[in-house]
This record gives sequence, C-alpha cells and structure tokens, in this order.
Amino acid sequence: MVLADEAGVDLVKVSPNAKPPVCRLIDYGKYRYEQARKEKEAKKKQKTIEVKEVRFSPNIDTNDLNTKAASARKFLEKGNKVKVSMRFRGREMAHIDASKHVLTDFAESLGDISVIEKEPKLEGRTMSMILAEKK
Repeated sequence: MVLADEAGVDLVKVSPNAKPPVCRLIDYGKYRYEQARKEKEAKKKQKTIEVKEVRFSPNIDTNDLNTKAASARKFLEKGNKVKVSMRFRGREMAHIDASKHVLTDFAESLGDISVIEKEPKLEGRTMSMILAEKK
C-alpha cells in the first residue's frame, strides 16, 4: 500500500481467487479504460445472425412463391437465417395437411443454398420452419 501511494497509482487485486491473491500497482482508471476498449474490439469482430421472416398464405400462386423465394435467397446469401411462416385463416385451418407441401416445395427451391434447420411445425394458426445457410 505504501509503494502504491509513493508511486501515485492504485493497488489492484488482479486475481483475488488465486492462492496467494495477485495484486498489481497500476492506474485503475487507465486499467478500466483498457478493459472497455478490449471488450469493444471483441464485439466488433463478432458476427450477428438475424432471423428474417417470409410470410405467405397456403393458397399462394407459383409466381408469388418464386418472388418470396428470391427474397429469402437474398437473406440467406447475406448470412441470415430465414423463418418461413404460413398463416391459416378461417376455413384454411381444415386443410392444414394439404398445405404442408407448399412449405416443402419452398424449401426444395432453396435447397442449393440452404438446409432446413427446423422442420415445419404448426403453432396455433401459423405453420413455420427455419432455413439456414449451407456450410
């Protein structure tokens, strides 16, 4: 403690759980600044993966489906995951099993660049699946 006062710096426990505890004579404000800068640099290098969503109804036409597939392809090429969801309204709920092929056809059309991460599953009135980029 006397050495720290003479040098005009702080006595900081670097590793308090070690036997014996490790202490250093450093300027604590500068030390905290350096730690914050290191954390900020580490965050810059991380890649965040977003989940983009493509929605359509079960009675979608082929050209509309191709348009949705093109937008999903763009998302996948940028490295994002794509959540494909099909919303059922009214009497469409009676024909859920007949509409499942629309999702599988959509996945097959993107099969060259994507893989199904989560199989089609019905959650309430929405059937959804998640596509991820092929590695």
